Amino acid sequence: MSININLLRKGLIRLAILVILFIVTPIITTMGFKGIEKFTESPQLYVSYFLIFLGLSGIIFTIYFAFKAFSILKKAFFNEI
Repeated sequence: MSININLLRKGLIRLAILVILFIVTPIITTMGFKGIEKFTESPQLYVSYFLIFLGLSGIIFTIYFAFKAFSILKKAFFNEI
């Protein structure tokens, strides 16, 4: 039983991207919620709502991306093709 090096490399790259997404998406969501508390004028409030939408969409994508990344790593370690 050997490890597929090409899939392992692809999985580790996706794992690095996943760590970055785990850091960035909650920060964007938090910025949006803090913007709603701070701003009362219309254009700035729309930017806050957009940041919340972007952050929550990013969190959903991050969860999906995590499943895909760990699936690739599982295939690399257990030789499933």
